[in-house]
Amino acid sequence: MRLAAVDIGSNAIRLQITHVTHYEGVVNFKKLEYLRFPLRLGLDVFHEQRISDKNRRKFVKLMRAFKLLIDLYEVDDYMVCATSAMRESINGKEIVEEVREDVGLKINIIDGNHEAELINMALGAHIDQKPYLHIDVGGGSTELNIYKNHEKIASKSFKIGSVRALEDKVLPSVWKSMSSFIRENVSVKDKITCIGTGGNINKIFELAGSRKGKIFISMDKIKEIQMYLESFSFEERVNKVNLNHDRADVIIPASKIYLAAMEAASSKKMIIPEVGLMDGLMQVLYKKNKNKKSSKK
Repeated sequence: MRLAAVDIGSNAIRLQITHVTHYEGVVNFKKLEYLRFPLRLGLDVFHEQRISDKNRRKFVKLMRAFKLLIDLYEVDDYMVCATSAMRESINGKEIVEEVREDVGLKINIIDGNHEAELINMALGAHIDQKPYLHIDVGGGSTELNIYKNHEKIASKSFKIGSVRALEDKVLPSVWKSMSSFIRENVSVKDKITCIGTGGNINKIFELAGSRKGKIFISMDKIKEIQMYLESFSFEERVNKVNLNHDRADVIIPASKIYLAAMEAASSKKMIIPEVGLMDGLMQVLYKKNKNKKSSKK
């Protein structure tokens, strides 16, 4: 079975094509293709509330390229989801319709809660009876989920994202609201552990030089990496630290969001499972199609 998923974010757009196999009762997800294109739709939307004509044309071209790859790999099913930038853009639905008519690709604009649910589907192996705060920082929004005894007890999406923060488009009241939400649902005595997802925290974890197989990073280490990155100019972060251009500017504001959430929860460490929305989309597609596949046997 071949499945394809597209994540249309505020900072970048990703395509993943996966081959799902069954061997000795085990389901394996093998990545066949992964593409990440740095089209920053959030920059338009957070300033002008709409996607510019230039980026609209680039977006449609990108969707056409992705559709070609999906067809060439002969996937059994696909899912395309757009998050914060597209759902806040006044011409977002119009662009979605253009892609449907001209490219033949169906795009689903999802809200923050649905986005969080999809990401949560990929977190099962990292959630046990202990209390956890899941923090997913995107370009335009941050999704928070609180777990106790394997169950999600609270969830909320906030208009705080790396691109939005970089452009100084986060209201002070929203920062306060995020911290209040955490403190209202987390007790200091719980000694809660955070779970961080998103490209920026994965890169921070990588820069920390964590050993292979280790999935924890301390708050102090995140602060250390933040200070290290702040010691460089943008050009130095690109050329000395070897960050992509579209990562080099947003990684610092992203780190501040993770740290703000950890501080509100009085948490000292974070699990970095390196999963995200794409993994959740693959889980949904697999569950939808596994019976269809088995019925062909």
